[in-house]
Amino acid sequence: MHLVADLCTVPLSQDVAVWEAPAEPLHFTPTQLKVLRCVRSGLLNKQIAYELGMAEATVKVHMTALMRKLNVRNRTQVAIAAGRLARA
Repeated sequence: MHLVADLCTVPLSQDVAVWEAPAEPLHFTPTQLKVLRCVRSGLLNKQIAYELGMAEATVKVHMTALMRKLNVRNRTQVAIAAGRLARA
């Protein structure tokens, strides 16, 4: 069984597939940008906390703020949105 191959065949949900950048420009704090880069790199909250020298609970607060600003529901969608914003 190849887990990666199996994951590649799972269709994206509609709300992820059609995500568009908001009409208004997004404003992130410097720390939110650092967390966003780490999430895009695939790091876990615990790893992000270690890398940025903060508590894991603080990372969760930043993740919640990022999800609100990006209008997404989970960290995978945050990573996808971050990739799209980086290309925009």
